[in-house]
Amino acid sequence: MEICDLGERAPLGEIPEKMHAFAVRQDRFGQPRDAWQREVIATPRIAPNEVLIYVMATGINYNNVWAALGKPLDVIAERQKNLGETEDFHAGGSDCSGIVWAVGDEVTSPRPGDEVVVHSGWWPPDDPWVLSGRDPMLAESTRIWGYQTNYGSYCQFARAQAHQCVPKPKRLTWEEAGCYLLCASTAYRMLMGWSGNEIEAGDAVLVWGAAGGLGSMALEIVRARGGRAVAVVSDEGRKAFCLEHGAAGVINRTGFDHWGQMPNIDDPAYGAWFKGARAFGKAVWEALGERTSPRIVFEHPGEATLPTSVFLCATGGMIVICAGTTGYKATLDLRYHWMRQKRLQGSHLSNDEQAAAVTALVAEGKVDPCLSKTFSFDEIGEAHQLMLDNRHPPGNMAALVNATEPGQGASSA
Repeated sequence: MEICDLGERAPLGEIPEKMHAFAVRQDRFGQPRDAWQREVIATPRIAPNEVLIYVMATGINYNNVWAALGKPLDVIAERQKNLGETEDFHAGGSDCSGIVWAVGDEVTSPRPGDEVVVHSGWWPPDDPWVLSGRDPMLAESTRIWGYQTNYGSYCQFARAQAHQCVPKPKRLTWEEAGCYLLCASTAYRMLMGWSGNEIEAGDAVLVWGAAGGLGSMALEIVRARGGRAVAVVSDEGRKAFCLEHGAAGVINRTGFDHWGQMPNIDDPAYGAWFKGARAFGKAVWEALGERTSPRIVFEHPGEATLPTSVFLCATGGMIVICAGTTGYKATLDLRYHWMRQKRLQGSHLSNDEQAAAVTALVAEGKVDPCLSKTFSFDEIGEAHQLMLDNRHPPGNMAALVNATEPGQGASSA
């Protein structure tokens, strides 16, 4: 078999020479609908610690909007420089549900035929930090699978490390299973990965961007852990979505205008900023029904919101941040940071245990994947365009790869 045709499942273990994949090339960097093109490429070979996954469905994530744009990182040039790879394309995708098709010589689990989801934490097995038994997500060599590595989930056959595979929740369809894990595992690490500041029953948690893929998973996890999430949105139409997915209350941030970098405390504009931050804090209290400050602030906008997040966080609480979607230059009033002993914690992806823990919550029905829309394989570029243009639906999006129609893959066994 030279090429694996979509919709025609090959015999288990039989690997075609070529496969269909969505890829970006440097001469196509730009708008995602043009940068992502369907191509026929060689099926990748796997290393002794790797597996080949027959991809049934993939999630759509913002990291591969960046890959399409070629900024802030040219992922093709970066891999050629730092990993010595020769491919002149990026076949991405960082969320995956599928079937283990082949395994490397050193792999004892999973086995061919296993149904899995794949988390996006990738690290060299010989990294001294990893070999020491410490958290591999803190290793300098850690990468985002399907963004900083090639042959991700937009391929018929994805190449991943064996440790990345987690048993697929049986109750989920392929597209439900394929859409959630990058956001869910990232959110789980943020909310449950930092000793002394994990969610406890009754805790108030402020969730920025709560209707997005990452924020919606945070809402679900907070509810599953017995916390109370206050969701922040920028569109009145998304309030109902947040309440459906566990928010105790919802705030529309467009009703406030103090966003952006904090003015110098000697600047007269600081007074207006302080008034705005206090008004937003009052809105949080109203959403919770009591004068309680959030013990955890779930951050990712960064530049526009961090000053308010640090101001509002409870004494001894934590502001945990995984991105800077509004910018990377952070300002804050340090008096509220040190005097009230607040923690400002960076967080990135998740390790194996955290990915497994959040998947267990999904399998038990305690966390919903928040699938909002399923695309066809040939709509992968358009799905990224919707995300760049901020016209995508709330929650998580998926695209079918080898699955032939939505609704397949779920079982009660």
